[in-house]
Amino acid sequence: MTGSPVTTENVDPLAGVRAPGDPACDVYLTGTVFLDIIFTGLDSAPVRGTESWARGMGSSPGGVANMATALARLGLRTSLAAAFGDDKYGEYCWETLERGEGIDLSLSRTVPGWHSPVTVSMAYEGERTMVSHGHEAPVSEALPGPPPARSCVASLRAGAPQEWIAAAARAGSRVFADTGWDDTGAWDLAALPDLAHCEAFLPNAAEAMRYTRTDNPRAAARALTEIVPLAVVTMGAEGAYAADGRTGETAEVPAILVEALDTTGAGDVFVAGFVTGTLAGWPLGDRLALAGLTAALSVQEFGGSLSAPGWDEVAAWWRRVRDLTPADGRLAASLDRYGFLSGLLPEPAHPWPRRRAVPTLGFRALP
Repeated sequence: MTGSPVTTENVDPLAGVRAPGDPACDVYLTGTVFLDIIFTGLDSAPVRGTESWARGMGSSPGGVANMATALARLGLRTSLAAAFGDDKYGEYCWETLERGEGIDLSLSRTVPGWHSPVTVSMAYEGERTMVSHGHEAPVSEALPGPPPARSCVASLRAGAPQEWIAAAARAGSRVFADTGWDDTGAWDLAALPDLAHCEAFLPNAAEAMRYTRTDNPRAAARALTEIVPLAVVTMGAEGAYAADGRTGETAEVPAILVEALDTTGAGDVFVAGFVTGTLAGWPLGDRLALAGLTAALSVQEFGGSLSAPGWDEVAAWWRRVRDLTPADGRLAASLDRYGFLSGLLPEPAHPWPRRRAVPTLGFRALP
């Protein structure tokens, strides 16, 4: 009997490494889900006392949902533990993530009487400004601990250790972590004790250099391998650099230069791409390449979870690059660096580019 044909909608990047007895979950994460409302196409920052009109708008689950969506769209079996507001915003976010993206929400909870956190993001001149509102979910609504999983993704906060990270690592999960800006200004790695339980740490260049007191991101990555086995430092338009302290291997991949519409969630997409390649057992350079490619595709769309590319977008981009001749310019040079995609991707179902964004919370079903 012939199986179903492989399409970009059912690519399993871990097909070659799955075995009987493996955890049902590929990646677990927890955090706060926001409702994101994104305005793009602003000519400048809003001016006090005036009204600004945006040429584009999108609505989507945000916060930790950005990372969860990015992972799920790359074919990873994703489990999210989060509190959801007991309102229409929370209902929309839950339905979008569970039914629309196939994310397992069995460890999540709807909190009675608690409203969803909201973020309004405004993108202009390559920058973004955000306004958020929300309250902590009631402590009594504690979420379950992490399930058996191949991996976990954590966002580290200075001075705020998270017990679940150590528990996940003890259970055999590979923990990938990023971090945010240290508002205390201390930039002390000792304030990130959960790094001891992580396999990989993926800060941006500014964060990495401050934490390591180095003057360039490559030196920062190498210094971080004294704390965590694998360090990946994102360098914006310069690309990304990774150092593996266990093997001494390093890799660097330049960024794909694109016109950015909105950078919201690009860091989450990068991490998702790197996690996918790592779990699949790819070489370090290929992992960086996929992470950078998916991040580049994401900034050409607006929103966080709205913009996360799936294999359909990756395949459409790859077909476009393959069709270029050397005379067609910069993208033709990608044939060598991204050749590993040929063995993974079938023909895309949709032409390049594919757009996902919608401007509203959801349309009524037509009769």
